[in-house]
Amino acid sequence: MSEWLTVAMPKGRIFEEAADLLRKAGYALPAEFDDSRKLIVDAPDAKMRFILAKPMDVPTYVEHGVADVGVAGKDTMLEEERDVYEVLDLKISECYLAVAGLPTYEKQNEIAPKVASKYPNVAIRYFKEQGEQVEVIKLNGSIELAPLVGLADRIVDIVSTGRTLKENGLVELEKIMDITSRLIVNPVSYRMKDEWIDDLVERLAKVIEGEDE
Repeated sequence: MSEWLTVAMPKGRIFEEAADLLRKAGYALPAEFDDSRKLIVDAPDAKMRFILAKPMDVPTYVEHGVADVGVAGKDTMLEEERDVYEVLDLKISECYLAVAGLPTYEKQNEIAPKVASKYPNVAIRYFKEQGEQVEVIKLNGSIELAPLVGLADRIVDIVSTGRTLKENGLVELEKIMDITSRLIVNPVSYRMKDEWIDDLVERLAKVIEGEDE
């Protein structure tokens, strides 16, 4: 296993928790790794190169083979629907997708009520499963603003503690599903670097199982 492995990871909470898992699994990551502002960071002792990307872009880098493996939230996987293998639930960055709105919200009989989300595909599928036709408006941030200014009646967004909803006067209306981060793999890399990747999965799985006990 002399080859290096290229890993795509998002900055922020997922990055920090994934880096902690890798260290517990025995991978030597440089001390400056956590504070680096670089977009590409090498970890020679671990024989890994890390690409630091926007969360929504991680599956794209993996699908196109720029990265062999990646760490991505299940929410991103559901939204992007990329051609990658999902090989391990890392059980980090736990949160959930939910529908939220103002406390005064009531379902009306209007045709195609508006829902704002940065997960339009997830939102469309969810409401279709509920037998409800909606118009989904894609936003890239500050989703909570939409009901406050009348852009949409409801939103579909990630909820962690519920604090952001509360601070903006919104309430959770429906829980859609639990979300955790997953280890994803490029199909070609899995064939070419199977020994490397299987070892990574096995070592991470042992850490996760140990923490669950």
